[in-house]
Amino acid sequence: MDRPTLAAYDKDAAAFAKDWHEQPAPVDLHEIAERFFIKNGMTADIGCGSGREVAWLNANGFPAKGFDASEGLLTEARTRYQQFEFVHAELPDLDGIAANTYDNVLCETVIMHLDRAQIAPSIRRMLEIAKPDGIFYLSWRVTAGDDQRDKHERLYAAFEAPLVLAELAATTVLLDEEVVSASSGKTIHRVVVRKGGLSR
Repeated sequence: MDRPTLAAYDKDAAAFAKDWHEQPAPVDLHEIAERFFIKNGMTADIGCGSGREVAWLNANGFPAKGFDASEGLLTEARTRYQQFEFVHAELPDLDGIAANTYDNVLCETVIMHLDRAQIAPSIRRMLEIAKPDGIFYLSWRVTAGDDQRDKHERLYAAFEAPLVLAELAATTVLLDEEVVSASSGKTIHRVVVRKGGLSR
């Protein structure tokens, strides 16, 4: 994880959590999960932040555990949702998560906070923790031109979709689209794949 980005999330975790929970519900993400995720399948939310999606997943038939690199955001998640499990884990290593463990893996707008060199190994590692025939949802905020940092010093890496898709070549691509997020209003690219099989 990019150190200034992680420091920003730790420093202002409560403010970020408040902002996310006040945004409109990510109904587009929920529809995709309902459409593609394996019902009743164990689900990992990588970069779970303050836990909003972990709560939704658990309430809608996808028993989920949250993982994040920010102890500040994990504290927010554990405070808001004491009934669910939130664990420290950092991309690209995701220490402590065994391969072939989860039916569904979700990573919503996280990888753009990584240094470009960490993106490919992070994708490979997240795919690794999915079970054979498991589902992997990955999205990132699209940044044109050069890498950018916002007023909080969070990194928004600029990279093209082929960097991601190259790491998913051994999967079956179920969805590949660039859209405006229903929750944040930002342009995101998202991909849903099934582990194994031929890519389109």
